[in-house]
Amino acid sequence: CTLDSEVALRVGGDFFFDPQPGDSPVKLVLIAGGVGINPLFSILLHIADLHGYQEGKGNGYKMGTVKLYYSAKKTSELLFKKNILGLMNAFPGKIMCRFHITQQSSQICKELQPHVTGK
Repeated sequence: CTLDSEVALRVGGDFFFDPQPGDSPVKLVLIAGGVGINPLFSILLHIADLHGYQEGKGNGYKMGTVKLYYSAKKTSELLFKKNILGLMNAFPGKIMCRFHITQQSSQICKELQPHVTGK
């Protein structure tokens, strides 16, 4: 987003991402904390499928970029972190994530370091 961008925000409830082939591409920002990652991880997997389909077939829904912001107390509490890193590696520049850690006292592993902010 840039200054003065219009965004839609939804908190809680039933939500999903199910674009149709004729829909305009969108850029998504997903924000999760703790176990709240569960439904957003499902959306990430769907987005990866859409990107894979787009690269393989060249038709269907044209997926925009997605940025996930995911917060937890410690890196050990980041659910699906290896899977999320794998999705970022598989779709560079299309799927991005920033992990925000609030109470980590030990060293953060090198694999996560470039993607972590916070303590």
